[in-house]
Amino acid sequence: MFLKIAGIAGAGAALAACSGTAPPAAAPQAPPSGPPGPSVPSGPPDWAALRSRLSGELLLPDQEGFTYQGFNPVWNQRTPAAVARCASVDDVRACVEVARSRVPIAARGGGHSYAGYSTPENGLQVDLRRLATVEVLPGDQVRVGAGAQLGEVAQVLAASGRCLPTGTCPTVGVAGLTLGGGIGVLARKYGLTCDHLVSATAVTADGRVVTASAEQEPDLFWALRGGGGGNFAIVTELVFATVPAPQVTVFSLQYNAGVADVLGAWQDWIRQAPNELWSNVVVRGGPEPTCRVGGCFVGPVGGLTSLLSALPAPASRFVQPQSYPEATQYFAGTGIQHESFVASSRIVRSPLTDPARAVALMNGQSAESYLIFDGLGGAVSDVAANATAFPHRGALACAQIYFKTPPAGATETAVAMGEVRDRLGELVGDSSYVNYIDPQLPRWAEAYYGDNLARLRDVARKYDPDRVFAFAQSIPR
Repeated sequence: MFLKIAGIAGAGAALAACSGTAPPAAAPQAPPSGPPGPSVPSGPPDWAALRSRLSGELLLPDQEGFTYQGFNPVWNQRTPAAVARCASVDDVRACVEVARSRVPIAARGGGHSYAGYSTPENGLQVDLRRLATVEVLPGDQVRVGAGAQLGEVAQVLAASGRCLPTGTCPTVGVAGLTLGGGIGVLARKYGLTCDHLVSATAVTADGRVVTASAEQEPDLFWALRGGGGGNFAIVTELVFATVPAPQVTVFSLQYNAGVADVLGAWQDWIRQAPNELWSNVVVRGGPEPTCRVGGCFVGPVGGLTSLLSALPAPASRFVQPQSYPEATQYFAGTGIQHESFVASSRIVRSPLTDPARAVALMNGQSAESYLIFDGLGGAVSDVAANATAFPHRGALACAQIYFKTPPAGATETAVAMGEVRDRLGELVGDSSYVNYIDPQLPRWAEAYYGDNLARLRDVARKYDPDRVFAFAQSIPR
């Protein structure tokens, strides 16, 4: 999960895709399917020839060590024909050249694709995890390999007193997060992760290695900031501008009743809050839904106390000043390797006129189901909607619909989750966040990209005219 559910009273953050206890293993069942992917010519590549070109490894299904699974076991039955564990940019080039027009190809960084798209069925998975170097550069920049995870980046930057505004799940890949935008707990103060991207090195569909920045390949650079992972090219390295690691105050307020009133108060509160405050509301399903309001404030406890007094009185309250490295641990929680779930999102552009209708969507749902309103605004909205590919600049919040499920129950759970998604869409509109990619989302291209879709189509045609990187929800031509 790219942004964890912030705020359990006590020591740490709450249930999310990267913390808590994973559901027990279950016999796999076909998960909800997405739109059909593109057809490719029959006949496999010459895997032996590819292996001879790699400085890394190429593994086939019958070989020891062949693993491809991502974070979400719902998609484990989707099996690639080969996995290339790339150790260099030249390895990635070789993979693209060999796979082009013959098998599907997809990059794997952190493996957190919500729809499992980093595992191409009967295709070539380009595993980038060996390209995970994090190098602090002179000044305020950091160079990050595309296989690096958020926790690794945070740890290296902490030693230099810097930070990169990102999501909070430590095992999410920094590349995938950035390519979809990158919502995080510092977003209202410092903007999205993609807003800090200075340049990206990428292998294009024709095997070229290019550097995209404001000066070089500007169309690709624009698209890589919010246009979604898996499109256009395989990114191998990113350079970011960082910010000084701030002192923050984290908080969690628990509510066992009056959830609609809390949500109504929160949305007016976050809209008027200073940029230093980031917060979310986590509505938990059940016969009578409960909720938590959590988040962090860039500044001391005293500055937060007066702000919290504007919210309804909670059943319990946790407030603690922390260094930013401590806060990253707080939001990361205990951490797990895998969690089964189905999820989607809606963008909340303006305050709900009747918050009770949104809360009612969670009545009778599983206690492992969540409706999560992550606050936007602040520095996110200071950037024009067409300045990057991320289109939701003026929104109040991103609402994630997140239902845990054993893999065997994924199809049934996806139906329940989809009903909540669609009914919420009736209240807030049909826009969605591409990093919470949903294989069942109606009119998904318009939902993810809005008015930026036309330009993204042009960039896709320019850099991948033959749809080498096509998958079920790649940018349509």
